[in-house]
Amino acid sequence: MSNTTDTLTTEHRSWIALVVTGLIVGATFISIYVGIQRSPEPLHLPLAVVGEQLAKTAESGFGDAVAVTEVKNVADGITMVRDGTAVGEVDLAPPTALNLNYAGAKGVSESTAARALVAGLAAHAQLTVQETDIVPLAKYDSRGLSSFYVVFGVTLSSFVLAQGLMGAVSRVRLRHRLYTIGGFAVVIGAVAATIAGPVMGVLTTPWPILWVTLALLSASVAFTTKALGAWLGAAGIAIAVLMMTTIGNAVSGATIGFDLLPSWAQAISGVLPPGAAVRAVNDFGYFTPISAWPSLIVLSIWAIAGFALVLLRRVIRFGRREAGAEGRALVARKAVAAQ
Repeated sequence: MSNTTDTLTTEHRSWIALVVTGLIVGATFISIYVGIQRSPEPLHLPLAVVGEQLAKTAESGFGDAVAVTEVKNVADGITMVRDGTAVGEVDLAPPTALNLNYAGAKGVSESTAARALVAGLAAHAQLTVQETDIVPLAKYDSRGLSSFYVVFGVTLSSFVLAQGLMGAVSRVRLRHRLYTIGGFAVVIGAVAATIAGPVMGVLTTPWPILWVTLALLSASVAFTTKALGAWLGAAGIAIAVLMMTTIGNAVSGATIGFDLLPSWAQAISGVLPPGAAVRAVNDFGYFTPISAWPSLIVLSIWAIAGFALVLLRRVIRFGRREAGAEGRALVARKAVAAQ
């Protein structure tokens, strides 16, 4: 019986790169999630205020914390709340009270911030506050976090699928990998929409629209991850983790309301797939559907761009392979001719 010798040589830069990547992802995840929730402050929280005098008082009292929109009457302000363009409507109820009609469906953080600001304004003027939640959250979503968990679940599962397919390149043809991503998006969208909608009752978005939204989210995450991996290798997967599952979900506006995010987070929130999906789910479920369509367009652009970049990478590689084969054939012909 012959002895065998282990000739495997460790390439230290391989495990060092993995460790460094893990540390970066972990530190970024903790820093962003904890940092955003550490001390959220309103920034341009949209309020509809009835009357010129009250609007001016609110603007001077709230500063940059609130974006005041002056409206002529209570009905106009309530319309803004119901279509999602304002968190609350404020009007004076003579002689000693302020009325606040707010949208609890904007999330606990945003509605609580609006209530606290109006309470402070009322206290300064020695008035009381009369509050009414005119767009409440779903019965089984008392904290308004269900959209975050659903979106995060679809995002994570789609990323894991794309990452796994990257490791199966030598065993699964490209077209079958693309079919798998597309088919998975359809199925996970239906499963997630069914669980969150009819089964659990935590999201009020109509099932067909919720299904389409979550399917587009899955496709955008998976195709983008696949494209980044195809073009950049392991670095691309790390970027996908940071962009989709870490930063994207942290700034989506689901755990901390959009108007309580820092300015840099507000700037990227709606253009990343998780943030676009959260907006679509909430807008279709509670507010005017027309405001949700731009979010579906964002998701579609990510999915189409990712798909196109995967195909482009394939074309470039095939072209290089063909050029290499032609070059080798030319060299061989010259060698034969020289003999």
